[in-house]
Amino acid sequence: MRLLLLVPTTTYRTEDFVEAATRLGVDLVVASERPSTFEEAYPDHLLTLDFANPEQAVRAVVDLARRQPIDAVVPVDDLTTGVGAVVAEALGLPANPTAGVAASRNKYRMREALARAGVLSPPYRRFTLADDPETAASRAPYPCVLKPTILAASRGVIRADGPAEFVAAFRRIAAILRGPDVADRPGSDEILVEGFVPGREVALEGLLRDGALVVLALFDKPDPLDGPFFEETLYVTPSRLPADVQAAIAGATGRAAAALGLHDGPIHAELRINTAGPWLVELAARSIGGLCSRTLRFGTGMSLEELILRHALRLPIPSLEREGRAAGVMMLPIPRGGRLREVCGQAQALAVPGIEAVTITAHAGQELVRLPEGSRYLGFVFARGEDPAQVEAALREAHRRLTFTIVADTVAADRDARGFWCAAGGATAEVPVSAAEVPSCGS
Repeated sequence: MRLLLLVPTTTYRTEDFVEAATRLGVDLVVASERPSTFEEAYPDHLLTLDFANPEQAVRAVVDLARRQPIDAVVPVDDLTTGVGAVVAEALGLPANPTAGVAASRNKYRMREALARAGVLSPPYRRFTLADDPETAASRAPYPCVLKPTILAASRGVIRADGPAEFVAAFRRIAAILRGPDVADRPGSDEILVEGFVPGREVALEGLLRDGALVVLALFDKPDPLDGPFFEETLYVTPSRLPADVQAAIAGATGRAAAALGLHDGPIHAELRINTAGPWLVELAARSIGGLCSRTLRFGTGMSLEELILRHALRLPIPSLEREGRAAGVMMLPIPRGGRLREVCGQAQALAVPGIEAVTITAHAGQELVRLPEGSRYLGFVFARGEDPAQVEAALREAHRRLTFTIVADTVAADRDARGFWCAAGGATAEVPVSAAEVPSCGS
């Protein structure tokens, strides 16, 4: 069998999907938006596609499929779900309708669809960059959340509790949307304003099979996400919420997927829970992002990526049941903007009982950008245990043992004058020193 994997170069997940395809013995074609140095040598296995130009992508894939038929198309991240639906439709393969995927990728269109279907979601209003921020602020409910309609991973999401904060947030988001990596995308002139929904937040990982939702995992997010920015940290499963609340979450997610017209493949949903019930915050026609899928194992050890590929190829799935042990991940937040110099404490973090892996994805010398402008993490810490509380405690202790040294220029005219921050366990202490005095792991 032959499978087309649509992989943006910014994703963390290429390795896990390629490993899953290898385990299944699938003939794999990997398509990305940037050319590979090996593409000329392997033209039937490596493709360069313009993910922002579905027509061009369809032509290239159809041409390839004439030589080597393709049995399934799997988009990996937000940037590829839209083109993936178009390509699958052109090849006559099972997939979500393009309109439904498009609606899931635009937060305003999603809100419209959910409102029509009666799915509980916050009040909302759309503005454009042409609108006057002060006038827009006079029309907003408070507290509220401003966000771009087309970005993901909490990028550009800012809470405002009054008009002054609203105007500052509006201008900050406008600067993000005018950036070179965003400005040319459809919808890059839109800002959505929603009423802030208080409550606990959860993430649901699911699989749609002929329109029916199978809940693969429900993650608690133990850290409060109340703003002003919404950087995620801890995911722990199984959820500690009561069974009836979990059932209500699943029901709301299923209704939301149906409202968007989604019926096939993985979905990832974010919801908030309060006395009114579950509020649908986001729903994406893809699986969980980053390396967080490594928390999930099914049956006798099947990964989420293998499960997704089996579904796409219509291969038997031995079990959709998650393993019995509790599991969790900490997405390591960026404590300060600057350039990463050094990471210390991995061995100490790994020594915490229950910790399975510490994966630092940022590299020395990398420029770190915090939310709301950024969308990346320093890395991921994974844990398993007998219960969710044990997993959460292990992740927090492992994080406490990690230290990140971050360098930031403080005097533009003197490149030797710099500020250095040593961040341990999420608490950042500013340490202004000369370059010769920068602490190292051995200090």
